[in-house]
Amino acid sequence: MEPKRAKVLTPAKFRHVLRVTEATSRFPERDTLILLLGVTCGMRITEIARIEVGDVLAKSGVRREEVSLRSPITKGCRPRCIYLSHARTIDALDRYIEWRYQRGAGAALDRREYRGLMPRTRLILTQKGGPFELSVKRRVNFDGETAEYLAADSLQSYATGLYRSAGLGVGYSSQSGRRTFASRLVAQGHSLDTVQLLLGHSHLDHVSPCLQVTRRERWEAIAAFDRILDKD
Repeated sequence: MEPKRAKVLTPAKFRHVLRVTEATSRFPERDTLILLLGVTCGMRITEIARIEVGDVLAKSGVRREEVSLRSPITKGCRPRCIYLSHARTIDALDRYIEWRYQRGAGAALDRREYRGLMPRTRLILTQKGGPFELSVKRRVNFDGETAEYLAADSLQSYATGLYRSAGLGVGYSSQSGRRTFASRLVAQGHSLDTVQLLLGHSHLDHVSPCLQVTRRERWEAIAAFDRILDKD
């Protein structure tokens, strides 16, 4: 039986989830960013759990618009770029970083570097100030081989709970953000090659060097997505 896929969010439903999260979450600064990283960047929940402060900020504290996801934190160890360009995501990132610094969560002595945070700490922290737990799992990869991987089951359950708290029914989960990201890009007419590269899909491993998708085309796809997210 084919596994059920997470439902795709309409812009109106996503705005509703953000509003409810802001109003009811104990940690709205963090939880809003978690949701936006999925919907506007197409990140997997385990990537969100493992990305570090130094991945999104330069030493000077400047935000990186084009973020390189290191191979150790991606599915199947396949590095790719994500783009922190959506206005809401940028605002949420800035707010959360300041929130962390003010509470001393992974804060450093020198605020002139990395906005006062330690660069090797995880960007997204638990309420206790530590990283979300990772579980070791196994799967059969594209070549039919069994491979081990890490999964952020606790953050996945937590993110799914944010959709439940907003009153969305069965079918909406932590994967809804990533599926929404992909679906909206396809609906705007962007090539599957572009979408697959932005998602980092494993089945392109053998053909991605041959794909004619320029860096400019990837930026244009993200820019188009940013324009439509706030529209019905």
